[in-house]
Amino acid sequence: MELSQPPLPPTGFRHLTVLRDETLDLLAVRPGGRYCDGTLGGAGHGSAILEASSPDGILVGIDRDPQALAHATAALAPFGARARLKRGNFSELLTRQLDVETDSEEAEAFDSDFAEPFDGLIFDLGVSSHQLDRAERGFSFRDEGPLDMRMDPDAELNALSLIMESDELELRDILWRYGEEKQSRRVAVAIKEDAEKGTLKTTRDLAELLERLFPQRGPRRIHPATRTFQALRIAVNDELGSLERLLAQLPRLLKDGGRVVIISFHSLEDRLVKRAFARLASPCTCPPDFPHCICNLEPQLAVLTKRPVTASDAELERNPRSRSAKLRAARRVGP
Repeated sequence: MELSQPPLPPTGFRHLTVLRDETLDLLAVRPGGRYCDGTLGGAGHGSAILEASSPDGILVGIDRDPQALAHATAALAPFGARARLKRGNFSELLTRQLDVETDSEEAEAFDSDFAEPFDGLIFDLGVSSHQLDRAERGFSFRDEGPLDMRMDPDAELNALSLIMESDELELRDILWRYGEEKQSRRVAVAIKEDAEKGTLKTTRDLAELLERLFPQRGPRRIHPATRTFQALRIAVNDELGSLERLLAQLPRLLKDGGRVVIISFHSLEDRLVKRAFARLASPCTCPPDFPHCICNLEPQLAVLTKRPVTASDAELERNPRSRSAKLRAARRVGP
C-alpha cells in the first residue's frame, strides 16, 4: 500500500519522507504495537506508522529541533494520545531511560513511555529538507546564512564557534574524519586564516573560500564545499557519537522479534550501522582458527537487508535528495 505524503500543516515545515513504504514493510507495523521514531522530523514515517498500527498502536516521537516538533504536533494531532512527542537527542533519551529504576531518586524524571522495549524503531539520520532550505539555520552553502548548523538551536556550540575554538590540527582532524576531505590540512589552514581575520562569518563566506581553494575545471560531481559543510555539521551535532551510543544499546531497546530500520545518507553512518548489525548478528569472539566456538555468545540481531535498500526510480524523480539514502534493517532475536 503506497501512502501519500501528509499535507503541509500551518507551521510551514517542509520535509519529504524517504523510503517510507519500504520502512513500513521492514518494520512489519501492526495494530497495538509500540514504536519509536527517534528522528521525527516532518513526521512522515511517524504518521505512516500510526496509520498502519491503527486503532491502538503507540508512537513515541523524538526530535531535538523545536521547529520539527511544532510541525509534528500539528501533523499528528488527529492521532491524539497515540502520538507521544519528546524533545531531545534520541541516543540520550532512549538509552538513559533504560537505566533508571522507578524507585530511585531519578524516578521523578522517569518517562514511562521509555519503560519497556519497543516493537519497532526507525531512525532517519542526517539533516532534513527543512533545515537545508532555511538559510537562517546555516546548513546549506547555496544560500547566505550564519555559520550555525545546530539541529538543536539551544545548543551552545555552532559551526562558527567550533571553528574559532578549534586549533588547526583539531579542525584538520574534523575535516578528515567526518568529511573525508583529502586536503584537510590545506582547508583547515585557509579556514583558520579567514576566521582569525574576521572575514569568515557566513555560509557564503565559507563556500566562496572553498571555491577559491578548489576552482572548477570542467564538470564536477559535487560542490567543493560539500565535504567541509558535512564535517562541521556532524561535529557540531555529534551525529556519529549519537549513532554509536544508540547502536551499542540497540538490542536492549527492542522486544524479542522487534525490528529496527536505520536510514543513512553518507558512508560514515552506513559503515557504522553495517558493522554494528554484523557484530550483533555474529557475536563470536573466538579466533578464526578455532575448530568451533567456545565463547558461547548468542546472536542478538538477525539482519533483514543483505544489501542496503535504496530509493526507487519513482522516488528519485519525486525527491532527488533521496539518491544517497541507504536503509538497513534488523530483527531482535534471542534472550
